[in-house]
Amino acid sequence: MGKKAGHGKTKGKKGGAGKHAPSERTDASGELIEPSAPAPPPPMTKKEYYRHLAPLHAELVALQSWVKSSGAKICVLFEGRDTAGKGGVIKAITERVSPRVFRVVALPAPTEREKSQMYVQRYLPHLPAGGEVVIFDRSWYNRAGVERVMGSCTEEEAQRFLEAIPTVEKSIVESGVILLKYWLELSEEQQTLRLQSRIDDPRKFWKLSDLDLESYSRWYDYSRARDEMFRYTDTGWAPWYVANNDDKKRGRLNIISHLLSQIPYEHPDHPKITLPERQSPAGYQPPTLPLHWIPTPF
Repeated sequence: MGKKAGHGKTKGKKGGAGKHAPSERTDASGELIEPSAPAPPPPMTKKEYYRHLAPLHAELVALQSWVKSSGAKICVLFEGRDTAGKGGVIKAITERVSPRVFRVVALPAPTEREKSQMYVQRYLPHLPAGGEVVIFDRSWYNRAGVERVMGSCTEEEAQRFLEAIPTVEKSIVESGVILLKYWLELSEEQQTLRLQSRIDDPRKFWKLSDLDLESYSRWYDYSRARDEMFRYTDTGWAPWYVANNDDKKRGRLNIISHLLSQIPYEHPDHPKITLPERQSPAGYQPPTLPLHWIPTPF
């Protein structure tokens, strides 16, 4: 790993409407799959997932060392429908690295002051400095997606954004930032299952919002917005990479593997380390004061 791949364009899939015969299979966006296309692999087991994840985590640690030593600037953004699995992918990327190097940005709703600014302005201060990897859990593409679909901006504002953002991203890339944009795709069936799980599982209920339910009813509005976003912003300097995330475990592994392939990092030289000898007790005695040990029901 660590060899930079070419930036070919990745085209978005068109959202398909209409019903298909029961014997026909469709992909994540509703398009018909050729009868000769192989069936998707079965869901990955936890054991298999963690077996593949461990070496990828080791590569992310190597990437972290290279970013710190080289002063590289990396910006990764994740977009997708509600329940597409952005948070899970980000957690898988960051759980074994330092938050001082891998910084996650998930901005709240804009303030009144921010609403009066140029749209992309509030995102720019969060771009990486040297030695940082910044991950956006949703980004400036809110304007092309959720804001446009839910009516939080006008069509004129959305169109102006789509026309302007490729130039902004070109400036970001020309400043030395490695910019990676991922769209997480999932099927209608998977979105239904995941939202129903949030309704039924008390551990996930906090994830459910009125916006999720409204978004669920606007599947094809989101498909059209996604397709137009790809048409305007899938550029040679900042292409969109599309990842099928119906199987979250496979999706996370595929995304981490691809991310690593896009960055020309090098493995650091680690010195051989030997643990030193511990000091002698030198008369130390444990305290006789009563200590407040916690109960041990497990």
